[in-house]
Amino acid sequence: MSAETVTLALSKGRIFEETLPLLRAAGIEVLEDPETSRKLILPTNRPEVRVVLVRATDVPTYVEHGGADLGVCGKDTLIEHEAAWGDAAQVGLYRPLDLGIARCRMSVAVPADFDYVRAVRQGARLRVATKYVAIAREFFASKGVHVDLIKLYGSMELAPLTGLADAIVDLVSTGNTLKANRLVEVERIMDISSQLVVRPTSLKLKRALIRPILDAFAQAVAAPAA
Repeated sequence: MSAETVTLALSKGRIFEETLPLLRAAGIEVLEDPETSRKLILPTNRPEVRVVLVRATDVPTYVEHGGADLGVCGKDTLIEHEAAWGDAAQVGLYRPLDLGIARCRMSVAVPADFDYVRAVRQGARLRVATKYVAIAREFFASKGVHVDLIKLYGSMELAPLTGLADAIVDLVSTGNTLKANRLVEVERIMDISSQLVVRPTSLKLKRALIRPILDAFAQAVAAPAA
């Protein structure tokens, strides 16, 4: 990357859409719609700032290894990334700000006819399907619940319906998908929102470009509560 260019890594969808107002607060407008453009690198109204579109789970990797200077990703993604590669200090990501966007929750859900409380009380060993293995492992270990974790990448709701798992750990927003598949939320693990992550080296070398963006984001996030 050029020292004169700041690259922001974003994923398509909710995070992208909810980051746009923060970018506008920093005087940055993305000039192309990621849903209609075939480009993976989008220009902005500022020639020194560009946006790269990557998978949500890849945002920390792009920032850590210099493919981007900063990025926006969910707290869940950061926890899983750090569990795989080390803690935040070892990974080398600076996390200056919780943006408070793309809010949801990480929860345990089971089929409506499964007595989760009784199974846990009796010390049953549960089969749990999830994409968030580190979060699930830590949660159940803290409760002393024995689980066999099954890592999936697709629709978690299918696992209990086919008998693959007794429960799932997944992100929940409205809960409508769970209801549609006859699943119920039985435990809330944590609240999730999106975080701003910055490469420390970039902040040092491109401070004059990056610092105003961070400050504008912080002011925009704080504004509703002012």
